[in-house]
Amino acid sequence: MPSKKILDLLGDKASFLLDHKPVIDKTTLSAFPSPRHVEEIWINSDRNPQVLRSLQTLIGHGRLADTGYLSIVPVDQGVEHSGGASFAANPMYFDPENIIRLAIESGCNAVASTFGVLSIMARKYAHRIPFIVKINHNEFLSLPNRYDQTMFGTVRGAWNTGALAVGATVYWGSQESDRQLKEVAEAFELAHELGMATILWCYTRNAGFKVDGVDYHTSADFTGQANHLGVTLRADIIKQKLPTNNGGYLATKHGKTSPLVYTKLTHPDNHPIDLTRYQVLNCYSGRVGLINSGGESHGDADLYDAVFTAVVNKRAGGMGVIMGRKAFQRPFDQGVELIQLVQDVYLDKDITIA
Repeated sequence: MPSKKILDLLGDKASFLLDHKPVIDKTTLSAFPSPRHVEEIWINSDRNPQVLRSLQTLIGHGRLADTGYLSIVPVDQGVEHSGGASFAANPMYFDPENIIRLAIESGCNAVASTFGVLSIMARKYAHRIPFIVKINHNEFLSLPNRYDQTMFGTVRGAWNTGALAVGATVYWGSQESDRQLKEVAEAFELAHELGMATILWCYTRNAGFKVDGVDYHTSADFTGQANHLGVTLRADIIKQKLPTNNGGYLATKHGKTSPLVYTKLTHPDNHPIDLTRYQVLNCYSGRVGLINSGGESHGDADLYDAVFTAVVNKRAGGMGVIMGRKAFQRPFDQGVELIQLVQDVYLDKDITIA
């Protein structure tokens, strides 16, 4: 039986999540999160020994050490959304040291942030917690606003911070995605040469993905394909938003899909575990770990939302959760509590892969 705190937070959704059996049986997947993830998956690849060490260091750090699961604090919203929008509720996070302290105090596997945040504190903290440098961003000060990812530095610059991984975003579906994927592919190749792991934020962006008032940016079929493109770029880990619906291809009458995606690979009732399992399936059948985004803060609902996301990810076969705004937009101690509550989901042996 899962812990009482987790059950109480899930409330009437507990059975909905914990007793669900997806239409894609777990035996269909080729791999599950494991302490031996590197030996079981990446030892067979062309990744060099330095990359294997970096991946193992990520898996072996923090409260989730050697479980095969990841808990990461990401804070790049000062660039993506503006410092004011991100940190006004908690001005202490204008100071980069407090971002890193939050990850350390929470027992995270790693901290992911900007060149600026990690480089200015590198000598003090790079040996204490794994660094993941986010190398591109959507700079949102320009008018008119545009959805584009721009490189903010070099892979070698990230390596110089002591980082053991780089993260990048491609806005799949955007007019700029061709350029972004080329930039990221080249960056990931150099990162691997230098011994760093790679994490790809696989987000979809196109005004045409909204149809009749329904937003399909987080549909399972679109995000699943975004994941499939991400692993093709040789990402070692995929970061994706939790799916909220399905049928993006059908609604937009765009691209190619199959009716079996909606009848055999997902369920018509759009259960979140089914939709997320389809995301995992597109990560080379689970061989490349899927971490889901914690999303924006909704105040009092954050604890429930965070646990919901973690349970869905874990039961679907995902590798963990990357939790930012829900944590740093509340008092420090409460942020630590929220992150550790998410970690407790992955430590709870009674919450199993569905």
